[in-house]
Amino acid sequence: MITLPLAKTGDNIILSPSKIIAIGLNYREHVKEGISPNQKPFTVPKEPVLFAKTPNVLIGPGDPIVLPDVVEEYGFEEPRTDPEAELGIIIAKRGRHIPQERAFEYVLGYTCFNDVSQRNIQNSDVSGWFRGKSFDTFGPVGPVVVRHCDIGDPQRLAICSRINGAVKQSGNTRDMIFSIPELIAYISKNITLEQGDIIATGTPSGISPVRTGDEVEIEIEGIGILRNPVTAERIRAN
Repeated sequence: MITLPLAKTGDNIILSPSKIIAIGLNYREHVKEGISPNQKPFTVPKEPVLFAKTPNVLIGPGDPIVLPDVVEEYGFEEPRTDPEAELGIIIAKRGRHIPQERAFEYVLGYTCFNDVSQRNIQNSDVSGWFRGKSFDTFGPVGPVVVRHCDIGDPQRLAICSRINGAVKQSGNTRDMIFSIPELIAYISKNITLEQGDIIATGTPSGISPVRTGDEVEIEIEGIGILRNPVTAERIRAN
């Protein structure tokens, strides 16, 4: 559960989603680059690529992204964890089989979402992307939630990521392969969307790894800058 300010109102909104549905490969240039240096590029998907991130990933502005110790047990030659700049959609009300033309009726607002991804685990797990995407702290959100009525055109927002001030990703939400209404309609014909659910809409090209001591910034036009430091886990029993 994360509390964020609601832009322009002074109120706070509590984010406690039943689920986080993320979209893979939703920007063409990101499709071309793949998700690791030694992997062949993907092909442009014919329908949205869905995967889950669990709610334990959520952290707020300024909270540390923690690189998990368990990765060291595998002895990967080049351990790699990447931040991913994404537009996050907060769902306003329950919906199933939502038509595209009514999709925005189900959107409360938007925020910056960082789809942090542990690539070695993501690429090696037989079950797919779940574990590499769902480590604790692997879903920073913020710095605010901007209501749909205040954002303007959510399909024309500049989006970027920076690591230690250096720009790594730079794109625009107009470059999505599947638009926001298409995503909401597609997801809701497969899975019921509940109030408070979060959809992470995919990331532009330019993904780059982080290390302990780095600072990650995700910036989206009209929303602001989400900043999080990167730290290493210190194992402790609970």
